[in-house]
Amino acid sequence: MKNILGRKIGMTQIFQEDGSVVPVTVIEAGPLYVVQKKTVEKDGYNAIQVGFESIKENRLNKPAKGHFDKSEVEYKKYLREFKVENPDDFQIGQEIKADVFEAGDMVDVVGTSKGKGTQGVIKRHNFSRGRESHGSKMHRTAGGMGASAYPGKVFKNHRMSGRMGNERVTVQNLEIVRVDAEKNLILIKGGVPGPKKGLVTIKATTKN
Repeated sequence: MKNILGRKIGMTQIFQEDGSVVPVTVIEAGPLYVVQKKTVEKDGYNAIQVGFESIKENRLNKPAKGHFDKSEVEYKKYLREFKVENPDDFQIGQEIKADVFEAGDMVDVVGTSKGKGTQGVIKRHNFSRGRESHGSKMHRTAGGMGASAYPGKVFKNHRMSGRMGNERVTVQNLEIVRVDAEKNLILIKGGVPGPKKGLVTIKATTKN
C-alpha cells in the first residue's frame, strides 16, 4: 500500500553526492495503525481504515471511542481510508511506517492550501490595476462584469473578489529524495501544499 498521512514540518535543502543542492520539504509521516478492514462483500469495496496521531480519551465522543475500543487500537485523532486490492493482507492494529516509500519514488501530495481570507481581484486572479491619475476612480476595482440590459446579470464563475486559499490542493509527480524510517521522516523534492504542521496525504503518483 503506497499511501501514508503526515505532518508538514517545513522546507530545507540537502546536498547530493555530486554536490548539487536539492530543495526539499520535510514531512513527518506516520506511523499509521489499521483500525478497520472493509471488503466488497460487506461494504461494496476493498479498503483499510487507518488512524494517525494519538489523542486523549476525553477528546473523543462516545461513537468514536466505541469504534476504537472495538478494534482494540489506541485512540487516534485522524481516520482515513485507503483502497487496497486485498484487505486480508493487513491486520487490525498493524503499524504502517514511512518505509512503505523509498528514495526515487514518485508521489502525489494532497493538502489544504494556506487560507488568505477575502482578497481582491488583483491578488486573487492576477488582474492589472487601473490608472493612478487624478479622477480615474478605477485603481484596484474589478471593472466590468457583463452587459447591462441583456442578460442583466453576472454569469456564474466570473472572476471576482472572494475567499482565497484554504482549499484541497494536489501536487503531482514529486520525487522522494530520502526516507528515514526510524524518525518517520520523508524528504520530498520541491514544495507541498499547506502551512507548517499541516496535514498531508502522500500517495503513489497516478500520472508518472
